[in-house]
Amino acid sequence: MSKPLISALAQFVAATAGRNMTKAAYVAVGVGVLSMVLLTVGPAYETAPRWVDALLWACLAYFVFEWVVRLRHMRRTERLALYMSSSAGTVDAIGALAVPVALMLGVELRTAWLLSVLWVLKVVPGIPGLRQLRRVLVLESGPLVSVLVIFLMVVFLASVAEYFLERDVQPQTFGSVPAALWWAVVTLTTTGYGDVVPVTPLGRMVAALVMISGLGVFGLWTGILATGFAAETRRDNFLKTWESVSKVPFFAALGPAAIADVTHMLRTMELPARTMIIRKGAQGDCMYFIAAGEVEVDLPGKKVQLGEGAFFGEMALLGNNMRGANVSTTKVSRLLVLDLVDFRVLMARHPDLAETIDAEAKRRTLENK
Repeated sequence: MSKPLISALAQFVAATAGRNMTKAAYVAVGVGVLSMVLLTVGPAYETAPRWVDALLWACLAYFVFEWVVRLRHMRRTERLALYMSSSAGTVDAIGALAVPVALMLGVELRTAWLLSVLWVLKVVPGIPGLRQLRRVLVLESGPLVSVLVIFLMVVFLASVAEYFLERDVQPQTFGSVPAALWWAVVTLTTTGYGDVVPVTPLGRMVAALVMISGLGVFGLWTGILATGFAAETRRDNFLKTWESVSKVPFFAALGPAAIADVTHMLRTMELPARTMIIRKGAQGDCMYFIAAGEVEVDLPGKKVQLGEGAFFGEMALLGNNMRGANVSTTKVSRLLVLDLVDFRVLMARHPDLAETIDAEAKRRTLENK
């Protein structure tokens, strides 16, 4: 076996040993689930059982290989128990063992392959925002559980009420409280299948109240989750902006309270290379601080590069509000933007920053003459 092939294989095994999904794992999940779906189509299975089964066996072999590699890696790093008890380890074990265990228990092959749908669980850790969703659910668990209790109370009360009002008229559908629970759940969730409908006037009045209650309950859930996501997003943005602000040398001398004040005022921009930020002659309403990357200022007769920690655009805020030069990024950059109103507030609160910016503006004015 050639050295490049051995090196590539070693890199593949090392990537597989990590707990993140690899490209090969994504392909295996996609191919495996698609093959399982084809297996449920009668004609497709009857005309091409060999290649469908072959794809499924290949995907299963890959997931078994992935699980064994990770077990071996965790054993070497003395984290085997932690891995096996974690959610990732459980999902890997299910992906590797669910189908073989079903076959050993005597389940028909075509039915056992239905368990391959569990392979989709492997992509869950890679879903963006899942950690944020989990945090929101934990932080808002109290209000969410309170609304759930209200939901269950309404469902039970409505079931008992409809049983009392409709049992004599519709004994087949409302002959017991458990039977009426189906109607209550369908009605409160505003699904409205129409398979069970109250016919008495009082029964319909109760149904109307239940439907209105359903709108209120789900509106509360939606509001709680939306508020939680908004708060979590603000928190994440604040932390990211704080990190960027603390890295800018211009703000290095500020204390934590002042940095927090500045962070609330700034907004972050992520820009690709060769993106125009400022056009000459445009009206200026903000200034920029470079948290990462580089920009190029197109001045008459020369071009100036500004790197991490520099700032630009302040000239239009200090005097004439017209932009004096074109400014564009030379590579991927992260900028902190300070709007005109916030600029004035910040300068009033921190005179030392105002003096530094004013001095830099005068220096640049002299250089540009």
